[in-house]
Amino acid sequence: MKGNVVKMEVDYSETVDKRIPECEALAAEGKLTESLDILLSLEKQTRTAADMHSTARILVCIVQLCFKAKDWNALNEHINLLTKRRSQLKQAVTKMIQESYMYIDQTPDMETKLKLIDTLRTVTAGKIYVEIERARLTMMLAKIKENEGNITEAANILQELQVVETFGSMERKEKVEFIMEQMRLCLAKKDYIRTQIISKKISPKFFDGDKEQVHGIHRNDIIFYPYQIILTVIKGMYLSDLFLKRQMSIFKNCNVDDNKQAKGALKHVVLFLVLAPFDNEQSDLLHRVKEDKTLEEIPLYKELLKCFTTSELMNWAHVQQQYGPELHGSALGVFDTNTDNGKKRWDDLRKRVVEHVSCTTALLYDIIFHF
Repeated sequence: MKGNVVKMEVDYSETVDKRIPECEALAAEGKLTESLDILLSLEKQTRTAADMHSTARILVCIVQLCFKAKDWNALNEHINLLTKRRSQLKQAVTKMIQESYMYIDQTPDMETKLKLIDTLRTVTAGKIYVEIERARLTMMLAKIKENEGNITEAANILQELQVVETFGSMERKEKVEFIMEQMRLCLAKKDYIRTQIISKKISPKFFDGDKEQVHGIHRNDIIFYPYQIILTVIKGMYLSDLFLKRQMSIFKNCNVDDNKQAKGALKHVVLFLVLAPFDNEQSDLLHRVKEDKTLEEIPLYKELLKCFTTSELMNWAHVQQQYGPELHGSALGVFDTNTDNGKKRWDDLRKRVVEHVSCTTALLYDIIFHF
């Protein structure tokens, strides 16, 4: 543990070995208060003697006895009491918090559960040595609020965690999972600006180094990049470098026929490319994706892509008839006409068709004029 090293003055191990069974026996007889009083008195001795191991055993025993007696009020009171004691040993508090955390899912009702979570979040606030436990408690509370339908409150609760900036002891993988959850809740409450800001805290290099893969796709790609898809589509950033780079990577590294996620990624790439206004980058990407053999697995999207990569005139009425049923009915939700964003993207597609017709016409005139 970080911090000053305190030398143990007295070893109370033998005393604790003797007292804990005695207190457990008392509690089993229904004398919880008497057993806790004995342990609290002994805890003062071990704490002042800087006997961390013995103190931790006592703190854990106290919360265990309260839990076994199903005295949730006593559990909350003693967690608060023990963390506030003067010169309390950090390692002992950590052990007690970790033990108490396991009781949350065993609470008899939601009121008791919320009270225990609140107690644990209160005593862990501002304490670096239990920052991970506090983060997990906050995640748990946010999920409860979300299940109750309080999306905004859930998002606000989770946003208080500055995972990247302050959580030095948390593993990188868990940090990424927390950030993705923050993104998901921000999207749920339609806070797109904050979602975009939070997403920048995750480097794409993380997924390159993640060895956990499902059918060739990095496990966290399955969660993170669909959020990027949603954000990209909503914001109209059809040529978002982060999005396209990862989506193209997903379908190139996977067997599209075996993985729905990869097939969805490829479909998104096609749709976003044809939606993007014409420029050199868009044209280059269109032709590169057109050469990919995996397009054979999604022929309708291959034909749509072909329409924008050949010098042939297009008819909007034909596009609507040929591709409308698939694009409107797709689970991708890109052209969901029940939403304003879906209607806007459908209008953008019409503009791209008109744009392509204009470019093709200009090219044909140029050829005729040249001859």
